[in-house]
Amino acid sequence: MVSAPIAAAKPEDIGIDSEKLEAVFARAKRDVDQGILPSCQVAVARQGKLAGMRTYGSAVQGGVEKPATDETLYHFFSSTKAIVAAAVWLLFEDGTLRLDEKVADIIPEFGTNGKEIIDVETLMLHAGGFPLAPFKQANWTDRKALLEAFSYWRLNWSVDSRYEYHATSAHWVLSEIIERRGGLPWKRFIKERLLDPMGLDDLHIGAPPEVQDRVADVIYIGEHKPPPGGWGEVTPEMILNFNKPDVRAAGVPGGGAVASAVSMALFYQPLINGGVTADGTRIMSQQAIEFGTKVRSRPQHIEEGMNLVFPGLNLNTNRALAVVVAGDDGNAVYRGFGRTSSGRAFGHGGAGGQIAFGDPETGISVGYATNGFVDAVVAGRRGVAIASLACSSLVE
Repeated sequence: MVSAPIAAAKPEDIGIDSEKLEAVFARAKRDVDQGILPSCQVAVARQGKLAGMRTYGSAVQGGVEKPATDETLYHFFSSTKAIVAAAVWLLFEDGTLRLDEKVADIIPEFGTNGKEIIDVETLMLHAGGFPLAPFKQANWTDRKALLEAFSYWRLNWSVDSRYEYHATSAHWVLSEIIERRGGLPWKRFIKERLLDPMGLDDLHIGAPPEVQDRVADVIYIGEHKPPPGGWGEVTPEMILNFNKPDVRAAGVPGGGAVASAVSMALFYQPLINGGVTADGTRIMSQQAIEFGTKVRSRPQHIEEGMNLVFPGLNLNTNRALAVVVAGDDGNAVYRGFGRTSSGRAFGHGGAGGQIAFGDPETGISVGYATNGFVDAVVAGRRGVAIASLACSSLVE
């Protein structure tokens, strides 16, 4: 639900051109009108306020097919990773975590099978070497089972020898780091230190019972194949399990956020505005944000043929601490940003083509979601188009 304090009276009040904003909405609507997607929702924000949002199409919500509205919530999948990342940045700011600490010194159960040399920085850069480590959905709410899993996880390749996307495993480790160094259950830490101060009532790490009937069920449109090389447990079957109430409620740290597009857009506003919300609430320091969004990927962190938008392309991953940065090397579109995004834009996309990022130079942040899974190349190109239009919507 969008409350008056977070919505601008008109887009121009926050420097957004109304006509250009309508072009963003039209591009999102096109896929629904053409039958490519069943529904979608998009939002653009600036200066801590919502410039505008639209929702199109229909979706099964609470077991019933009905029109999607601005009250509909969507799975944002791996866009969740940036929310968990920001919580870890708070630990750095608090002085309760260091980047060079060995993960096994924080979580002794993790220090087995060669994993004892992994430090926090390497973990957050997806270079830990255990991208396929399994943790089945049935155990997602069982912390004891998670700690046992840490002990038997093995390396798929040598630590920090290459980049490979850890779709679920690395963020399970980060969730435990938050618990041990944050002093609270990890989801509660995120809620109390990030989401509540930001006023984001419709951003949930795991959908509570009272919002389950508002969540759009995920569907696959046509034949869908796993990404090149696979993402371990992340299969179409696993994604469809998010339509089950217990899985949806679990809130897996690598991909369990359920939210509105508005909430995802507004999540980035403090992070691109000095750590402060529109009402003056400080979330974190600018120094902590700069620390978290500094690109740290190294020459060996080349994404080899795993890029979903442009398969076969090899490029530096441009990873900061569990987020992706657009970069000034001409490859921002290959990382899921727009052609008009600045090099400082950062965020994290989600499976199915979800978009969530903020751009410190333009002050614009974007949230986009759909419940329809289509070909990854189609989804990627759509994301680039919407992001490009959004980031060029400033009043001239």
